[in-house]
Amino acid sequence: MQNSEALGLTAALLAVAGELTQRIHDGVVARGFEGRPAYGFAFTRLAPDGATVTELARHLGVTKQGASQLVEELVAKGYVERRPHPRDARARLVVLTERGWACTRAAEEAAAEVVEGWSGVLGGEAEVRALREQLARIAPYGPIRPAW
Repeated sequence: MQNSEALGLTAALLAVAGELTQRIHDGVVARGFEGRPAYGFAFTRLAPDGATVTELARHLGVTKQGASQLVEELVAKGYVERRPHPRDARARLVVLTERGWACTRAAEEAAAEVVEGWSGVLGGEAEVRALREQLARIAPYGPIRPAW
């Protein structure tokens, strides 16, 4: 593959990721939730069992202070709460509230709508499944986080 072809593929993948993030965010907002795309990236780490601020920071690729500020926003909006950590008395566990879970379900619905549209563009559900399988072979373990 020529450098220009590799750059074109890179640009296309980044454009798809950016559009997907924006369309999921728009779908979440249309369903009555407020926030910013970073919330969804945090929710992927907090579901299903919660995480410490340190774990969240590592997942998002930000400082502990940055993750703490994000958690403050999420608490203020009612998406998460802090609980005592079940195995570490010094730590606090950040977990999704019912509102946080509802927002997560709204994001799943919005994502499904986007992917359904891809089915029409790519020629069917089988092509979308094949795309998912190929991408999973390239990056099987994430993390799912923004490119700050």
